[in-house]
Amino acid sequence: MLDLLIKNATLPDGRTGMSVAVQAGRIVEVTPGLSAPAAETVDAAGQLLTPPFCDPHFHMDATLSYGLPRVNESGTLLEGIAVWGELKPTLTADAMIERALTYCDWAVAKGLLAIRSHVDTSDPSLLPVQAMLEVKRRVTPYIDLQLVAFPQDGVLRAPGGVDNLQRALDLGVDIVGGIPHFERTMGEGAASVKLLCEIAADRGKLVDMHCDETDDPMSRHIETLAFEAQRLGLQGRVNGSHCTSMHSMDNYYVSKLLPLIAESGVSVVANPLINITLQGRHDTYPRRRGMTRVPELMAAGVTVAFGHDCVMDPWYGMGSGDMLEVAHMGLHVAQMTSQQGIRACFDAVTASAAKVMHLQGYGFKPGCDASFVLLQARDPVEAIRLRANRLKVWKKGKLLAQAPAMATQLSLGGRPPRVDFGAPA
Repeated sequence: MLDLLIKNATLPDGRTGMSVAVQAGRIVEVTPGLSAPAAETVDAAGQLLTPPFCDPHFHMDATLSYGLPRVNESGTLLEGIAVWGELKPTLTADAMIERALTYCDWAVAKGLLAIRSHVDTSDPSLLPVQAMLEVKRRVTPYIDLQLVAFPQDGVLRAPGGVDNLQRALDLGVDIVGGIPHFERTMGEGAASVKLLCEIAADRGKLVDMHCDETDDPMSRHIETLAFEAQRLGLQGRVNGSHCTSMHSMDNYYVSKLLPLIAESGVSVVANPLINITLQGRHDTYPRRRGMTRVPELMAAGVTVAFGHDCVMDPWYGMGSGDMLEVAHMGLHVAQMTSQQGIRACFDAVTASAAKVMHLQGYGFKPGCDASFVLLQARDPVEAIRLRANRLKVWKKGKLLAQAPAMATQLSLGGRPPRVDFGAPA
């Protein structure tokens, strides 16, 4: 007998009437119209069944700290860093852990079961690192949490920056991070990229670097990151996050840069909600969007994913852990409004994000983890349009969360008695 059988599901690739059979936490069969005895059978009623949402770029050590010790009034990246610097001396492990666990509860409710979080390593105490390692231990049964050693104040700029990062890796942090555009000079930024990639190569680690999160078109550390990935044989193991300066770069230079990134196997994570909020703050009008060149990167063959980046922290006072909200903003900012473009934005918070994160057992093939989200939507396009309700969330065949179907009752006379905002058949 199967543990779980989901019938009559629509899959993200467009297949309809599909059955997904689950045994011992893994998918054993995906086929149309399967009937088999199961301990539990769920009729998806034609709704969209997707692998879990994935967030390849987040800051869990800062989440839910909005207003502590004050609000970022200018809304700029640099004031956010300043506010975080003011907050750090007052941080306690217990408070950080509790805020992060609360956010993880939100994530599960939204079907977000894989998160890559950058963790500040600038303070010699490594308090955020120790707190997030404890969070990772606690949420392991239901969230794949990856941690990035992130030298927020600059690995070369901050005293002891290299040593602190190395110690964080020794404690069990998974990935090497960096912030080259925050170093004192362009030269120091390039040197930090080289150093950090060498540390990753020596330790057999992945790299995920905040890269060119600025409106300055001359901030070109993504070029150095791509070069170092090739020089050190790290192809496919390096990600550049943000890359917002590319939005302002000269088109001729970008025509050289895009093939270089693709050739190096470097992936890119854009953060639509935060890039559209923090960038362009020094502009009058026309005001730049700031997000990197998502459709152009995709067309060049680069793996592009979307991250949430921040939820209620010194940089961003909004958010709820909803990756469909991230995809919704992404398609608007990138003007990816074709059917193909919208589906690519759905992939950017599911399959492409899982690829950036090197997740194993992700997808709908036999042998993959039986981790899914049943959405109150008929396809990925409708899911993004509605920021669809999560009806059920499973992790390796275990039901983690569920919510009733949503509809509004109407009393209009002569009109249907309810509306669920689905497009007319």
